Amino acid sequence: MDTLSYKTVSANNSTVEKQWVIVDAQAAVLGRLASEVAKILRGKTKPSFTPHVDCGDNVIVINADKVRLTGDKWDAKVYVRHTGYPGGQRISTPRMLKDKSSAILVEKAVRGMLPKNRLGRKLYGNLYVYEGSEHPHAAQQPKTITL
Repeated sequence: MDTLSYKTVSANNSTVEKQWVIVDAQAAVLGRLASEVAKILRGKTKPSFTPHVDCGDNVIVINADKVRLTGDKWDAKVYVRHTGYPGGQRISTPRMLKDKSSAILVEKAVRGMLPKNRLGRKLYGNLYVYEGSEHPHAAQQPKTITL
């Protein structure tokens, strides 16, 4: 047997094959959608997955305004942030965020499922979320993925 056939192949920036995919969020549950999108962004669906390399695809999420939350999470779930000043704790609910932009909801959910380091910040740049069904990435010829 040839011992070279047992070598583990690690991907790097020059050998990674990145593609563009579209995910339709219509009637999808937010957390389940976000976990699948995070897997695609990270590259865990590919056989050449390498943990320290951006080997995931570019993901376009459309129809973000039609995403669902189960139970009473629209009002019970709370996003907490702090301004940095004394008494600067600010609270918002998913309903409040959806009133501003439903894309924020999906972006926050996916970002929370990515690594909290330089790689995670780079991966987050490969996510594009749109409220409607139109997107400006037709030139990249994205494939549609059903979750």
